Amino acid sequence: MGVALPRRIIVVGIVASAIGLSVALSRVQSPPPAHQPDAAPPLVEVLELQAETLRLPVHSQGSVEPVTQTALSAEVSGAIVKVSPKFVAGGLFDAGEVLLQIDPSDYAAAVKQAEALLQQRQIEYDGAAQLRQKGYRAAVDQASTAAALASAEADLARARRNLERTRIRLPYAGMVRSKSADLGQFVTPGTPLGVVFATAQAEVRLPLSDGDLAFLDLPAPGKEDIEQAPQVRLQARLQGEQRVWPARIVRQEGVIDERNRMHYLVARIEDPYALDGSRPALPVGTFVAATIQGRAMPNLVRVPAAALSQGTRLLLVDERDRLLI
Repeated sequence: MGVALPRRIIVVGIVASAIGLSVALSRVQSPPPAHQPDAAPPLVEVLELQAETLRLPVHSQGSVEPVTQTALSAEVSGAIVKVSPKFVAGGLFDAGEVLLQIDPSDYAAAVKQAEALLQQRQIEYDGAAQLRQKGYRAAVDQASTAAALASAEADLARARRNLERTRIRLPYAGMVRSKSADLGQFVTPGTPLGVVFATAQAEVRLPLSDGDLAFLDLPAPGKEDIEQAPQVRLQARLQGEQRVWPARIVRQEGVIDERNRMHYLVARIEDPYALDGSRPALPVGTFVAATIQGRAMPNLVRVPAAALSQGTRLLLVDERDRLLI
């Protein structure tokens, strides 16, 4: 009895502890979850779309280039004795303004000599004609003096042209692109003097794929109508600001580039340097982005980008307000 009593006490204690722990755990169990209400359906915005006639723009890019550009070269020999202050890169000049003057002394003397010779030949011709009328000279003599007179007239015209060629000027108003000669330099026929271009108009060659042309209303090459040609919006960033210039397609180049299989359209800008100050200038050489007006396409629906699901799918609602995916 003395040995068995402690074992019973230990067993009873273990059982009592287990019962107590079970009761404690049952008391700390979380209560059953409360009833959760059903989630409200999501709110969506529904748009009623209408078919309309739209113009889908076509995008391209290119560099601004002059329509008319001239590489100046000397036509006569001599030293440059005068240079206009406008004959510098970026200098603007008027039509007919003298940019360079080659020494005209010898050419002016040649004109006087040709004038004197012409006067002498005219006297000889008149004298021969009078003698011919009186019967003292044969017809062949009169013909000879007539030929000499015509030759003298040609010599005078040539001398005057050479004198005029000592003054370098252009038939258009423009800008100097580069300068290759200066005061005191001796030049001969063919010596490069500089490069100039007209400022009245500029052009941009715009490369387009064959698929892009399907969205444009273009006439056949060589039958362009400027008034009906597609409008173009040119954009470039100049002096820290985004600038915009209007242009118009003036022609389609009739060949495909064999290197990249691209077609080329040419857009023209009127008064690119805006000399009247009405808008910002568009300098030659500027790289521009072009947005070309597309042809009118009927029965198209304009869909906001936010209405597209996964970027390409459109969710529709039928007459019973059911969502069609």
